[in-house]
Amino acid sequence: MQTQQEFLTLRDHMKTVIVGQEHLIDCIMIGVLTGGHLLLEGPPGLAKTTAVKTLSSGVHASFQRIQFTPDLMPSDLTGSDIYDPKKNAFEFIAGPLFHEIVLADEINRAPPKVQSALLEAMEEKQVTVSRLTHALPELFIVMATQNPLEQAGTYPLPEAQLDRFLMHVPLDYPDQDEELLILQRDRKTHFGDDVTTTETRLTPETVLKARHEVAEIHIESTLEQYIIQLVHATRNIGEWVEVWQDYVEFGASPRGSLALARSASAYAYLHGRDYVIPDDIIAIAKNVLRHRILLNYTAQANEVRSDDIIDRLIELVPIP
Repeated sequence: MQTQQEFLTLRDHMKTVIVGQEHLIDCIMIGVLTGGHLLLEGPPGLAKTTAVKTLSSGVHASFQRIQFTPDLMPSDLTGSDIYDPKKNAFEFIAGPLFHEIVLADEINRAPPKVQSALLEAMEEKQVTVSRLTHALPELFIVMATQNPLEQAGTYPLPEAQLDRFLMHVPLDYPDQDEELLILQRDRKTHFGDDVTTTETRLTPETVLKARHEVAEIHIESTLEQYIIQLVHATRNIGEWVEVWQDYVEFGASPRGSLALARSASAYAYLHGRDYVIPDDIIAIAKNVLRHRILLNYTAQANEVRSDDIIDRLIELVPIP
């Protein structure tokens, strides 16, 4: 499929710009192909913003970066009604959410009131101001970055909002070889010697067409059952690992099953296939499920993380 090849070209281009974050690039591409929002977590300087900017330029979509701060107000995101004395009427002035790709930088530094305004946009692709509803662009995607919660001045995101993110992608530092390559590339780009530019024919219309193609990726009924069984196991962990019986407050919701199926289809699409295999599901299971598993204090005291639970379930749940 021509559309599929164009996405592969964009992914290859992003790999020439971003060093050592191939899984991040795949996850960003999956988000675009499914229309799902992404939560990227990690320390500063790991190319989160650069990756999203490279994506928006490759897709030729409107891009907006929003810096979340403790004094941010909902109207700073959604826009507000402004009185026009010439017309003797109020006129709605759209806020920065009215773009196709939105980078919500340090999203967990904003207070709950702002998060609730963002929640409607993420779930319904619309915002409500003065009892009037305004539709967001059809392509609308939120790529959010988050500081680790142990840092000062952050607010934990509500569970309801976390569930709206297709994936939660943690990032780590590059190794020495990758960091050396970053340094060498920076010296070239710093002096205007960049050779990584590319022309892509991707447009928002092409992306929407690709989303229909991803929706038609074939998933065998046995793999659908595997997805359901894996997600269901997060709600009944004691049936699989008895010692963890009381560790999970809440497991993944049915939205997790939908996200896993969609993400696996997009992962297969990025690897040139029109069908899903078990490896596609396993490859993205942790990113899709980790933020949908709520652990209690007992689990935290025993240093059991949601990633540990997902890894163990992947080992125990029979693969078709």
